[in-house]
Amino acid sequence: MRLLHSPATDLTYDDCFFVPSRSAVTSRFDVDLATDDGTGATIPVIAANMTAVSGKRMAETMARRGGLAVLPQDLSLERLVEIVRLVKRRDVLVDHPLTLAPAGTVGQARALLPKRAHGLVVVIDADRRPLGVVSEQELAGRDAFTAVEEVMVTDPLTLSPEEAAGDPAQVHARIGATHHEAALVLEADGSLRGVLTARGVLRSTIYTPAVDGQGRLLIAVAVGINVDAPARARALVDAGADVIVLDTAHGHQDRMIEAVRAVRAEIGERSSTSVRLAAGNVVTAEATRDLVEAGADIVKVGVGPGAMCTTRMMTGVGRPQFSAVLECAEAARGLGARIWADGGVRHPRDVALALAAGASSVMIGSWLAGTFESPGDLHVDENGRRYKENFGMASKRAVSSRTAADDSFSRARKALFEEGISTSRMYLADGAGSVEDLLDSITAGVRSSCTYAGARDLDELRERAVIGLQSAAGYAEGRPVATSWS
Repeated sequence: MRLLHSPATDLTYDDCFFVPSRSAVTSRFDVDLATDDGTGATIPVIAANMTAVSGKRMAETMARRGGLAVLPQDLSLERLVEIVRLVKRRDVLVDHPLTLAPAGTVGQARALLPKRAHGLVVVIDADRRPLGVVSEQELAGRDAFTAVEEVMVTDPLTLSPEEAAGDPAQVHARIGATHHEAALVLEADGSLRGVLTARGVLRSTIYTPAVDGQGRLLIAVAVGINVDAPARARALVDAGADVIVLDTAHGHQDRMIEAVRAVRAEIGERSSTSVRLAAGNVVTAEATRDLVEAGADIVKVGVGPGAMCTTRMMTGVGRPQFSAVLECAEAARGLGARIWADGGVRHPRDVALALAAGASSVMIGSWLAGTFESPGDLHVDENGRRYKENFGMASKRAVSSRTAADDSFSRARKALFEEGISTSRMYLADGAGSVEDLLDSITAGVRSSCTYAGARDLDELRERAVIGLQSAAGYAEGRPVATSWS
């Protein structure tokens, strides 16, 4: 990457822009977005370890489309182990179904539908054989206590796993011709495996699932440094976790370095096939070197840029994210390690700029909170817009949950200090709402950035990208105008 000018101050993503270069890359589909961080991810996007962002649905969907999700450390070890094992059993092509028994109610179906983007609840018998399906169309205007068997569509398209994995164009045509543009995929005994949509077939031709050596979906888990980190990490690795993320707000501290060394010793030395160990967060080359030398494969970079984070306003601590990524990535690569850029992303351009600055992947939090796959409940505001609640991981809400097992005095002391927003509304996009819709937008933007730079992969983007600096007026000039300005 080359900067047109040497900056006198540190830079945010908004301060930067790509200068187009001569390119022989004619299509965005010619661009390979696979990361070089050793995780096996095939797109450079990671769902952050926030309680309102990453859970089992997010982890499954992100990995199916080539990315990663990091489960938050606040969950119990037993629950984390359960989710890891569950995700490892998920299908790499077919989405997990939502199901009800025939006596299930319309009200129950309405509550289930927002849990998955495919928009179907499958009515099954005691042997998990499908009897019919319901969607919002069948539920509209129905009494909440009506049994779903009274309103279900009884002739959905069914496919065998072999048919579902067949020629994408033919499978897409068959599914697209159905009422719901979705098919049920059945096991050999007729029991339900999952749901495949017409759009899912299209995406299967664009994305490559992120899988481990056994062909199972990848998953990452965060571990705090104030618990028995080595034992917790070992239990998660034994359950199947592919990446352990040691996570704390201030990653450049003795306790973090000690934790990295201890966990590295517990899970084994670095190798091309070993579980990856990430640690953070930091914003300097010195901190990056300390964590890598202690045993981290990946360093998480970013202090204070997140949408839910008030650290910079409360403490004055942090660093503009583009400059932090640029410096830390150079330090990490010099030691054979990699970095993840964590926070500060508002648009696809920000992801591309972070990658050009040297990041191997980009962690996204709040942007992904407003999706079907995030753990929160779906709400509707006074104007009929759908949203989910989001909150920071250092907020009073998160701290209260994290300290629930403490005695009342300890909880009261810790509740006095917070550095995050406890509630905000993250709206689902009109006509969309899946994390897959966001991934389409993000990866399309990054692929196009690569074509403008003449880069066929992320290594070439880092080499070829030319970055210019702009004023706030320059940034504003590039924003679209939705209404007339006259």
